[in-house]
Amino acid sequence: MTETSSIWFNGKLRDHAECTVHVLSHALHYGSSVFEGIRAYETPNGTIVFRLRDHLKRLRYSANVYRIPLTYSDEALNQACRDTVRANGFTSAYLRPLVMRGNCGLGVMPKNMDIVDVVIIATQWGAYLGEEGLRNGIRACFTSWQRLAPNTIPAGVKAGGNYLSSQLIGLEARDRGCEEGIALGTDGLLSEGAGENMFMVAQGRVITSPASASILSGITRHTVMTLATEMGLPVVEQTIAREQLYAADEVFMTGTAAEVTPVRQIDHMTIGAGGCGPVTRKIQDAFFGLFNGKTKDKWGWLEPL
Repeated sequence: MTETSSIWFNGKLRDHAECTVHVLSHALHYGSSVFEGIRAYETPNGTIVFRLRDHLKRLRYSANVYRIPLTYSDEALNQACRDTVRANGFTSAYLRPLVMRGNCGLGVMPKNMDIVDVVIIATQWGAYLGEEGLRNGIRACFTSWQRLAPNTIPAGVKAGGNYLSSQLIGLEARDRGCEEGIALGTDGLLSEGAGENMFMVAQGRVITSPASASILSGITRHTVMTLATEMGLPVVEQTIAREQLYAADEVFMTGTAAEVTPVRQIDHMTIGAGGCGPVTRKIQDAFFGLFNGKTKDKWGWLEPL
């Protein structure tokens, strides 16, 4: 990840050194922040921001669930994202919009609900799980940490506090020599990776856990489901038992950072033939084809900078 020079902070672009928050900020003490991860890609037709409107729609939804007032319009945030990429001179970038409660006093319930900081960071970030992993697959493992039980806190909201769970899952996976961890739900069925949604390929079908499996219903997940359907691949949302992944022909993870990353091994067992399987490769090619011009954007996902 490269250092950024300009950050959009509370309504205007500033030097990154100026963008500081108070140590009494509510988000630091109680995890009261919501955020998005968005990629901008360099294409033959110039830089595009991928599904920017969809990401900002989810950002506002997340803020609404936690009653964090987001006073900037979607149009203003959309423009701010574009301006931040341009200000840093990037032709491709990873964007991080962040909405967080500020210095509104100690206590779980903030004394002033209107003190909110809004930040948009642009940086350059390569393959989240490594270029080698993107090409040939990563090693993953199930961890002892389960995902959140239903009706505890909303797993479908992209909130900062939710990622404490992800850290524990990821740390345990690293301790076991794997690149990423996988979590089950409280029902013992597959939920998701530490920071990714999961898919398996079995008997020609592309299968993923339902939104009710304590997952964040990812925008890349939706993209992959749409592209796979467009290619004539049957896409199924259903509950998945741990052992079904071991027996799968292919397994892959999706996310804005991870993009489409194959999983070659789970719990030290090789999945299928190992490496990146043919269906995963086909989906990868269709996904990255959106940015090299080989896949037609029928859905209006590519938003010019």
